[in-house]
Amino acid sequence: MILDDAADAQRPAIGDMVLDHVAHFLPDMAAAEEALGRMGFGLTPLSHQMHRATPDGPLVSAGTANRTAMLARGYLEFLATTGDTPNAARLRAAMARYTGVHLVCFGTADAAAVQARITRAGFDPPPMVALQRAVEQGDGTTDTARFAVVRPAPERMREGRIQFVEHLAPAAIWQRRFLDHPNGARVLSGVIVAVPDIDEARARWESLTGIACAPQGAFRVLRTGRGRVLLGDARTVADAFGMEPPALPWIAGPILGVADLARTGTLLRDGGIAALRQTATLLVAAAPPTLGGLYAFEPLSALDAAGR
Repeated sequence: MILDDAADAQRPAIGDMVLDHVAHFLPDMAAAEEALGRMGFGLTPLSHQMHRATPDGPLVSAGTANRTAMLARGYLEFLATTGDTPNAARLRAAMARYTGVHLVCFGTADAAAVQARITRAGFDPPPMVALQRAVEQGDGTTDTARFAVVRPAPERMREGRIQFVEHLAPAAIWQRRFLDHPNGARVLSGVIVAVPDIDEARARWESLTGIACAPQGAFRVLRTGRGRVLLGDARTVADAFGMEPPALPWIAGPILGVADLARTGTLLRDGGIAALRQTATLLVAAAPPTLGGLYAFEPLSALDAAGR
């Protein structure tokens, strides 16, 4: 896979959209780090998040800190609370429902245009958020990762924090030293979402993203320029991936493209990670309880392998 252009490749073309990242909300960051090590992920250093409620507002603590597993395309985020802020309170409320993934983020090259579009579509977004955090660089210096974040009103997307990001300094976080993982993960190729009403959810996700879903068996699949969202009811998700939803709606977990599926399976077994499903083209693992949910792994397609 071509890795040298990883940072530049994260920003899609104007008018396009990609699956940028998914995020776990964590009650215990230290326990999660141990679990992720057994799953074969290398993590970035802990980083405390700051934000501006408006682009020209004061910089204040978001009340959260994260570590990430950076991929050549997309990434995984692991968020824990650090203070008593409105943002931290939202994380705690989400974790009261279940431990696991609570955030799906799409990448855009024009956050302002997305803000305007989803306003017209009736998603009542609050003002765009200017988010930033300090990121340690390989030479010991510190750079600032900056993001413009657009979110619909929470009640409009009951599945979780479904949002859009425009990366304003992608090179700060997509550092070559963080892109190789023992489990061979290279690409965030999808996310699995269980919903109580598939037709209602399909229409809402289509309206939010501007992308039409296509049927795939009992699933409805929203395909972005890179990465897909699989929407299914509880029985469809349980039958396909081997885990019953702990609640509905439920963001079950990510789908990752890996370099060698057999090697990934061996590493997971050695780490004591239980397999829920295993075929020649799909491996589904139960994430340890401190992470929650499931992880699905699939071989890199020829397109992904070319780094496009």
